[in-house]
Amino acid sequence: LLGLATMATFQFNSFFKTLIGKEIAVELKNDVALTGTLHSVDQYLNIKLTDVQVVDADRFPQLSAMKNCFIRGSVIRYVQIPAAEVDTELLQDAARQQTKDGPSSSSTTSAPATATASA
Repeated sequence: LLGLATMATFQFNSFFKTLIGKEIAVELKNDVALTGTLHSVDQYLNIKLTDVQVVDADRFPQLSAMKNCFIRGSVIRYVQIPAAEVDTELLQDAARQQTKDGPSSSSTTSAPATATASA
């Protein structure tokens, strides 16, 4: 995401890179929810999904033929990942490091990305 503190963005980016090849769900700010296999993620948390399925195909029939997509990080509301895929030690270490380093002065206002784990 543009505008987030460099360290926080790096930590999210590193975490999401560990999920490449895994099934995730992405909810966009326009209420579209997609599931698919994470193919790639970049430093702006732009995401490329393969084997895409629309969660509510009745509401968004125009998206039902889509098999692959690129999602700009700034339009993502939530990323949902399976609980079994969460490396809690990695996240705890990143949080400790961020707390130790303190808030970055390079942070500007932008939409936050949120990762949630589902059972």
